[in-house]
Amino acid sequence: MNITLINVGKLKEKYLKQGIEEYTKRLNAYANIQIIEVADEKAPENMSELEMLQVKEKEGERILSKLSTDTYVIALAIKGKKWSSERLAKELDNLATYGKSKIAFVIGGSVGLSDAVLQRADEHLSFSDMTFPHQLIRLILVEQIYRAFRINRNEPYHK
Repeated sequence: MNITLINVGKLKEKYLKQGIEEYTKRLNAYANIQIIEVADEKAPENMSELEMLQVKEKEGERILSKLSTDTYVIALAIKGKKWSSERLAKELDNLATYGKSKIAFVIGGSVGLSDAVLQRADEHLSFSDMTFPHQLIRLILVEQIYRAFRINRNEPYHK
């Protein structure tokens, strides 16, 4: 299975980079994992609705340019479905079983994802009703993908 994480913006925090590197290293035993960062748009602190829409559209174009037509796309979105770790494991297993070997998880920037990206996505996934920094979600996502593979192989992992 080939899993790509497409993220808006550069990750600067060393502790997050270290955590992501650790889980990526662990994941290499189960899947090919690639992390792609696309540039975020420079935006003022207090944006109008129109400015937010323009930022999302520009970032969205960059995201879409990284997706091939045969990629199954799971967008992280506030209004997405809330899955348990076991459900994520089952979904990944089902995708592999039915020939969907290229999967991309998409994490938007600070103002979210464009309508074009959300429409391209096959699934919308939300981790919580709480708001998390998109940089932190990268670490949480890669850990959950690792956990899913452990669940699918009936391998022990802490609860």
